Amino acid sequence: MGPRVARWGLYLILLLFAAYYLLPLVVMLSTSFKSLDEIRTGSLLSLPRDISTDAWIYAWTRACIGADCRGMAPYFMNSLVIVIPAVIISTLFGALNGYALTKWRFRGANVVFAMILFGSFLPSQVMLLPMAQTLGFLGLAGSAGGLILVHVVYGLAFTTLFFRNYYVSIPDDLVKAATIDGAGFFQIFTKIMVPLSLPIMVVTIIWQFTQIWNDFLFGASFAAGGAQPVTVALNNLVNTTTGVKQYNVDMAAAMIAGLPTLVVYALAGKYFIRGLTAGSVKG
Repeated sequence: MGPRVARWGLYLILLLFAAYYLLPLVVMLSTSFKSLDEIRTGSLLSLPRDISTDAWIYAWTRACIGADCRGMAPYFMNSLVIVIPAVIISTLFGALNGYALTKWRFRGANVVFAMILFGSFLPSQVMLLPMAQTLGFLGLAGSAGGLILVHVVYGLAFTTLFFRNYYVSIPDDLVKAATIDGAGFFQIFTKIMVPLSLPIMVVTIIWQFTQIWNDFLFGASFAAGGAQPVTVALNNLVNTTTGVKQYNVDMAAAMIAGLPTLVVYALAGKYFIRGLTAGSVKG
């Protein structure tokens, strides 16, 4: 009975922690489907009596974000425009860096890797001023292209670290054999390394997607007006007060902003864990 009781006790503790962390999500979701009258008269934890999607439709199409009353839709699309190329570019260059640092060792490779590793520990606030100066010099200030560049540069340290640690576990003999057969740098990368990189590539894509989509600091600092991402729009919507405070619209907008990352983790969470452990053993 001892091990069985301990197991059920562990399950109970895990369920309590899960309920604790999921409670805010449940409150947001239930509130977003309530009417304002039901929110005023009901309990915070009560489920909606009559499910209504009016708040979701209003948040998506007509909610006022500052002086812009087009809803969350255009800002959601801005985030997609920013996230997709930033994830692809940072993942590609991270793979190239990891490959060069592990399989094409050059003089000073360890110093370069140490500098890249140091970059991954720099707080994002430290980068605001130099990034602003760089974007101004390039003429990209306040644009989606400038924000893409910022996320690529900031994420490159992390993507390089992921791929470098993964490629260390791949035998060097594969690269040596391909070199003897006449394959060059990019041939080996595309024909051998990329096909072997699927586990860590999934990890990197999920990591970068989540970091970039949830970013507020860079979006608020380097994007202006119609180029702002959905996180900045959500902040502006919640802080815009015109008449009665529409808590159901705020909750619906928050769910819209967080839905992509929730979907990504729900569909690919297990691959994230597998990818993290795939390169943990040298062999």
